[in-house]
Order: sequence, then structure tokens, then C-alpha cells
Amino acid sequence: MKNLLALMVSILFSVGTFAQTEWKVDPYHSSLNFNIAHSGISIVNGKFLDYEGTLTTVGEALEKAKFDFTVKVKSINTNVEKRDNHLRSADFFEVEKYPNMTFVSTKIEEAKKKDHYKLHGKLTIKDVTKDVVFDVHYGGTVKSDQGEKLGMKAETTINRLDYNVDYDPTGAGIAKDVELVIHLQFAKQ
Repeated sequence: MKNLLALMVSILFSVGTFAQTEWKVDPYHSSLNFNIAHSGISIVNGKFLDYEGTLTTVGEALEKAKFDFTVKVKSINTNVEKRDNHLRSADFFEVEKYPNMTFVSTKIEEAKKKDHYKLHGKLTIKDVTKDVVFDVHYGGTVKSDQGEKLGMKAETTINRLDYNVDYDPTGAGIAKDVELVIHLQFAKQ
């Protein structure tokens, strides 16, 4: 009986393992962007250039997918070197002390609109972890001679003060809310 039980557990574990598909973010076809209001009259946009991310799917559905991302904060780029250096300083991200920003998903659920999802997870910036929810538009998959690719767009808004990014805490010059707009393409592994 013990052998039969062990065999059944082994088979169930094997079936679960084979049903999972690993994907790796393709940085050549992805971008991690942000927008923030400046002086209440304009928007400054920027992006992070150095990041890694994986997606694990179970079957064809995204509902059981798992996301795991790490962003090198010093890779921040707003196309203004002086501003980028200020953003890397202790006034903002303090990249020497907190070099990484991470996101780990906790669940994903279908939204009412076709190919739209709510991606829940834990976002960590400067060692502060908060729950966030991204609105995701799933672009689908495509197969080519370069392998299989999967695409999506994810958006959310966070309050930078929640993560101790508290330069200008009144928000008079630099808004408190930061819009994240992330375009992702994953390559099947």
C-alpha cells in the first residue's frame, strides 16, 4: 500500500511539473516606464533599463501564473543625467543601500473585459513591501523561428511616499502618485 501511495504522489507531482511553462522577460522587447507630475503642470517620464523577470504559467490560462521581477534601481533613466543622479541619491532611491526593487505576484484573476486581468502582488522599494494591483492586458502568444513569445501590458499607480521615497513630501513640486506602465514580452524557456 505504501508503494502504491508513493507512486501516486510521484505521478501527481510529475504531472504538475510538466504542466508548468517557464518564461523569461525579453529586455529587447520590454520596457518598465513611469510617469510623475512635476510642478502640477507637466509630466516627467522615465524608465528602468536593467531588470530580470520570470513568468511561470500553468497550461494556457494566466489565472495560476506567477511573476517574479527584480529591477536594478540605479538603471533609472529620465534622459537627464543630473536628475537621474539625484534620483539615485538618498533624497530618492538611495541605490547604494537599496540596489533592487522587486515584485512577486500573489494571485492573478480575470477581469470583466476579455484578455484583461488583475495582477496582485508584493512590490518592494527601499525595503518597504506593499500590496499592489496591476491592470493587465494580455496580448497573447506567437510562435516564430525564434521560439514562442508571450506579450502583455501592466499598469498601476503607487504613492511614492509609501515606499519612503519622500523628497518633497508635500507633493507640491513632485507628485506623490507615480504611474507605472510596463510593456512585457516573454520568451518561452
